[in-house]
Amino acid sequence: MKALLDRARTFRTRVECESGAYQKLAEGQYPEVLFITCSDSRVIPALITGARPGEIFELRNAGNIVPPYGRPGASGEAATIEYALEVLGVQDIVVCGHSHCGAMGALKSGDDLSALPGVDAWLRIARPELTPVLETAPDDPSLPEVSQGNVVNQLEALRSYPVVRRRFDAGRLRLHGWYYEVDTGRVHELGTDGDFRVHAA
Repeated sequence: MKALLDRARTFRTRVECESGAYQKLAEGQYPEVLFITCSDSRVIPALITGARPGEIFELRNAGNIVPPYGRPGASGEAATIEYALEVLGVQDIVVCGHSHCGAMGALKSGDDLSALPGVDAWLRIARPELTPVLETAPDDPSLPEVSQGNVVNQLEALRSYPVVRRRFDAGRLRLHGWYYEVDTGRVHELGTDGDFRVHAA
């Protein structure tokens, strides 16, 4: 924590040469994409994409899960999706899963999560649609089939939101599925054929 605090205290000094760019951020944000990914500390959207401040609007939670539209109660995910589209006008949404995901690992292994009731309730949202993959995926610690299947399912959950469906059907919104390999840094993109591929640089 001390190292993080020290860097936070000196942040202003480190960016003084870009003070004009940072002052402009105070005028508003105009992100290009809503980036939905896992809370995992090894997954850093700005690092992966090279994005600068103001370019990515992030939604992060355990397992990059998008609760289906209309679930009772307040939802930070629903609020973030609506704000990104209706207020910020983003035209692209990326759902990015990753290798070695703890949330997907817990689903695959069927861990007893009774000591973590909040985690258990949250993962229960993803479990039904993911069950076929959970039953057939090999026991690979990187969990590519499970994490990629989850990305596909969360893109489908996104389409249950009226604001997403309206914009997508009107050609004003593009949806992207990514799978990030923590150990290699490779990004696999979901193609129209349903396969994830690494694109040449």
